[in-house]
Amino acid sequence: MYLEHFKLREMPFNLTPGTRFLHFTDDHRQALEHLLFGVRQRKGFIVLTGEVGAGKTTLCRALLRELGPSCKTALILNPRLTEIQLLRLILMELGHADPKGDKLALREQLNAYLLEQASNGNDVVLIIDEAQCLSRDMLENIRLLSNLETESRKLVQIVLIGQPEFKQMLNDHRLRQLRQRISVAYHLKKMSLNDTSAYIRHRLKVAGANGTPSFDGQSIQLIQKFSDGIPRQVNTACDMALLAAYSRELPDVSIESTKVAIEELEGVCQ
Repeated sequence: MYLEHFKLREMPFNLTPGTRFLHFTDDHRQALEHLLFGVRQRKGFIVLTGEVGAGKTTLCRALLRELGPSCKTALILNPRLTEIQLLRLILMELGHADPKGDKLALREQLNAYLLEQASNGNDVVLIIDEAQCLSRDMLENIRLLSNLETESRKLVQIVLIGQPEFKQMLNDHRLRQLRQRISVAYHLKKMSLNDTSAYIRHRLKVAGANGTPSFDGQSIQLIQKFSDGIPRQVNTACDMALLAAYSRELPDVSIESTKVAIEELEGVCQ
């Protein structure tokens, strides 16, 4: 709607994850480095947590891009599955067209695949997003997958990505065996005001902005307060602020446009 007015090539604040738009704050960079270290050093279990909208899924896609072709990956975005469904989906993600059989047969297929990849010098990574949705029994089943190993290496690296409550789940005494196997863990923090300012400029630049449109300092402070430093909320506020500026035929985003946008969003959320 406002692309032509602001001379942008694409929407700068879409909510769908896009690695081109990923802005590496120091915290996001450290998070990615932890993930890469855990996978490349074959640490077994790796955990990433953060608030809703903090950028976990986007980081996950950045991880996939960094790993390269010698790393075979299975990405599970919706883990509300039975054990058999999970095993079938893992195999399908790894290139098996239509895996069949009971739980034992599927485990044997997966183990055979992992051994084949290990003999070819390839690593295999299982990434499970929304891990806080997993039941205790499913977490135990996933732990058992980490038992697939040779004398010298783990056959699969498992990355669990979840909201802060997932950290609380892992404190359950009944999950102590899983907790003890977690070698790398990182919690994404909220963005600071400086982070948010840099984040907005970065996304505008990627979308084709050349100095304009811009957000003034007061607007960024208001967006920071509204979003609490959560990237998804920053996107929502910036998108509405651009729309408000467009409707007034303004070249940039002023505090007045931002106030209108925030008031509309807070009205929807009430």
